[in-house]
Amino acid sequence: NKIIRTMKAVIPAAGFGTRFLPLTKAQPKEMLPIVNKPTIQWVVEEAIDAGITDIAIITSKHKQAIESHFRPMKGLESTLAKTGKLRELEKIKEINKSANFEFIIQDEPKGLGHAILCAEKFVGDSPFVVLLGDTICIGNPNCTRGLIDIYNLNGKSVFAVEKVELEDTKRYGIVSGKEFERDILKIEYLVEKPNPEEAPSRLAILGRYVFNPDFFEYQRNITEGIGGEIQLTDAMQELAQKDELYSWTFPGKRYDIGTMKDWFQAHIQLSSKSEFSELLDEVIDNL
Repeated sequence: NKIIRTMKAVIPAAGFGTRFLPLTKAQPKEMLPIVNKPTIQWVVEEAIDAGITDIAIITSKHKQAIESHFRPMKGLESTLAKTGKLRELEKIKEINKSANFEFIIQDEPKGLGHAILCAEKFVGDSPFVVLLGDTICIGNPNCTRGLIDIYNLNGKSVFAVEKVELEDTKRYGIVSGKEFERDILKIEYLVEKPNPEEAPSRLAILGRYVFNPDFFEYQRNITEGIGGEIQLTDAMQELAQKDELYSWTFPGKRYDIGTMKDWFQAHIQLSSKSEFSELLDEVIDNL
């Protein structure tokens, strides 16, 4: 099989973030800070660390802050240079030049499947990576790089999963299948947000995928479901039935920044691994 050394990445980030209202009424949830940078920057850096340099971010009209964050801001750069804040200047320049960014507007909130369809022209006819913009994955190997390495073994679409508590299955897409290799399943069945008593397993889709370009054909054939949304898992189910689809149990840690619990945990745990660890210890000592 042909080894794909580089891929394009698609980062869906167009949702309203209703679970965080009123905090996300004007502030995109993907821009919520984790330690010293917004959530979506952690996601972008994961893609870049996996060797990806072309990134499309799917946004909506009310999320201009995301595009502003990754675009050069000449006025700010000039002010930092004039005031001698060269360290800060280098940090924001690094964000701007870290990758080639394209911003695609999803006109209607029609779900994750529709958001990915918006990137079809950007992706072209090559395999591509999808990283959810409100999900941070920490671990070695890098989650996206791990998926690309698995894809390169057989050229089949693959995505990451993690084991969740049974009562949490109603929050995620849940999968079942046959063991292919250690920590890798050949998928037989996917279901979106099942009640615990109906869940086929405790393996939850965690928001990292590598798809072949023919995946767009499966996604285009999915009709709107409840709330007018076009589900990604429906297209993945079609793919699993008609071709091959695999899952990889990611050995690292995933933070779902769509939940208050994970948002707080990410602050604390990622602070302890950063330059702010001493400050975190001081804060905890003073509680």
